[in-house]
Amino acid sequence: MSVQEAILQQVGALPAEKQEEVLRFATSLVDAARPKAPLKDPEGMLAHLNFRITEEDIAEARREMWKNFPREDIA
Repeated sequence: MSVQEAILQQVGALPAEKQEEVLRFATSLVDAARPKAPLKDPEGMLAHLNFRITEEDIAEARREMWKNFPREDIA
């Protein structure tokens, strides 16, 4: 007897509500076994916006953010 036949025999012996529960569980196993789509690169997701952030842009933002930081507190 194959595994599939054994499963069918066991499921057939269950009441209808338990058969539905087995079906939901089997469906969740099939869904979990499907290959997952690779995560998208954030840069690729924003490509349609047509903007680029350079190292200089980041450096300028840091300078602006920290320009009023009290330097005398730094030892």
